[in-house]
Amino acid sequence: MKFNEFFVGQRFETDSIKVTKEKIMEFASEFDPQYMHLDEKKTQEGMFGGIIASGIQTLATTSSECGLYGEDVVAGTAMDNIRFIKPVYPDDELHVVVEVINLEDNRKNTGIVTVNLSTFNHTTQKIFEGDLSVIIKNNVSLNK
Repeated sequence: MKFNEFFVGQRFETDSIKVTKEKIMEFASEFDPQYMHLDEKKTQEGMFGGIIASGIQTLATTSSECGLYGEDVVAGTAMDNIRFIKPVYPDDELHVVVEVINLEDNRKNTGIVTVNLSTFNHTTQKIFEGDLSVIIKNNVSLNK
């Protein structure tokens, strides 16, 4: 999607993705090797009552699921107001609601699109929220 195809208030919703115990443990083994992501016995006795996904995995899943920019994305510029609201458990199914909250035309064949990302589990509980800004190609040519 090109920059000029976005408008403030525009909303998108992704398909659901299942977060399995295997995916949680594989991600944590490499990127966040904390006991609450890897040690089933210890987590049974803890405050979460079982293994949970890393917040970074939740953020990465949220970000990757909102691939609405396609090949028009140039680069990310900011992530703000990040909130990990509830834990993600094995077999949770997540979907993301994306809302365009700001547009900045920077007159260089690109613009900055800022979206609010709200991630929900299969019981419709919000588990994550944050704002993401990305540079997007525009249809306007520099030669015009």
